[in-house]
Order: sequence, then C-alpha cells, then structure tokens
Amino acid sequence: MARRNSNSIKTVNLKQGMPRVDEARQRLIKTIDDARRSGVQALKLIHGYGASGVGGGIRTAIRSSLRRRQGEGKIQAFAAGEQWHVCEADAQTILAGCPALERDSDLNMHNEGITIVLL
Repeated sequence: MARRNSNSIKTVNLKQGMPRVDEARQRLIKTIDDARRSGVQALKLIHGYGASGVGGGIRTAIRSSLRRRQGEGKIQAFAAGEQWHVCEADAQTILAGCPALERDSDLNMHNEGITIVLL
C-alpha cells in the first residue's frame, strides 16, 4: 500500500458534467481506488443535494456506495455533510485520522451537498 501523507486531501466534484447516477457511482469507485493507490488520506466529495433541496439521486447513491465500500474495508469512515460537525462521532473519527481536515471550510456548516471520506 502507498505511504499516506497526513495532508493529502483530494476534493472531487462528482456532479461535474451532470452525470447519471450510475456514472457518478462509477466515478466514485475509480476515485477511491486511485486515491488509495496514490496515498491520498481523505476525500471531499461534492455531489450536490438535489434541485429541490430534499435529496438528489447522486447524493443518495454515493452514500449507499460508501456504506458498501466501508463494509468491504476500502474506506475507514465517512460523514455526510449535514453531519460534518465536530460533535458528531463519524466526524471525530475522520478528524482523528486526518487532522488537516480541521481547516475544511465546510466543517460545522451542515452542507448537504458534500460527503467527507477517510480512506
């Protein structure tokens, strides 16, 4: 496995180009694999939250896929943007694993359009 750099955070815009849900999911899987190989420690995924503000297909699919990746051991943890807060257990786990994320502009902002992943 590649050596990890504690400051290695990659931001990925999964909604760029307005992909279909299956395309965004495939982009996520490739991103995780590539990031792990290159030693990236954490991902900030931008997926949007749906035009109505009540939830988008990409957001739902991405988070479901992340639960599977976590079960497979391909990621350590993830926090939905609305739970990306210092008082939340998943966020605390991620911050302990990648302290550089303490400077993330979305921390404590309840941004439903992002998800943070610890690899």
